[in-house]
Amino acid sequence: MSVTETTPPPADPVVLITGAARRIGATLARRFHAEGYRVLLHYRHSHVDAIQLADQLNALRSDSARVLQADLTIEGGAEQLAAKALDQWHQLDLLINNASSFYPTPFGQVTHTQWHDLLGSNLAGPFFLAQALAPELIRRDGAIINLVDVHSQKPLKDFPTYSIAKAGTAMLTQVLAKELAPRVRVNGISPGPILPPEGAAQRDPAAQQQIVDSTLLGRCGSPDDIADTALFLVRQGYMTGQIVTVDGGKSLSA
Repeated sequence: MSVTETTPPPADPVVLITGAARRIGATLARRFHAEGYRVLLHYRHSHVDAIQLADQLNALRSDSARVLQADLTIEGGAEQLAAKALDQWHQLDLLINNASSFYPTPFGQVTHTQWHDLLGSNLAGPFFLAQALAPELIRRDGAIINLVDVHSQKPLKDFPTYSIAKAGTAMLTQVLAKELAPRVRVNGISPGPILPPEGAAQRDPAAQQQIVDSTLLGRCGSPDDIADTALFLVRQGYMTGQIVTVDGGKSLSA
């Protein structure tokens, strides 16, 4: 009696999304999960939100979402997250650098702590995470997507540190595209007004409306607009080193 050998089906792709517990990150997680990805949900402080999201996704498909905590602003934090990520399913196909601190730091009042936090979360963390995961992404012919910001090109008043950090993220996208070619594609998404800021960065309703009115489309976007663009960048196999602006035309306004 002969035994027929069968080839096991390919494993579902794996995506690591930083800052995945809430807002745009959570929308990215839900969308890629719906596309058949296994998702690694990174969080810094939002433990409850991350666990709830993972539970929701695992209820739809067993063992398809796992939660990883890390502080990307501390030395070794990115490398620890990379190791945790690879320990889960021993595979990584896509890295989405979404985690970001965002709050005002008026010039003349900027502290070293604020500088370290904003550049750590927006620039240093993504750099060292990409560096640590590069061998696996090369092995898998993977991809990286960085969340940039329209203020990487036009600085935001009273947010000099954040604007500088995001300008660095834009350059990081191009640098990684060159360094990791031809096996890994690296692109960015530069959102405009998508969600109202929270915490210290909150604006009064009149100021928020002024921002909305400055877009050519006269409205805010939604996290789904960012997820749509991320999926496009994954599927578009002949793009690398590019940053797609999703801002309703705000960057064209005066």
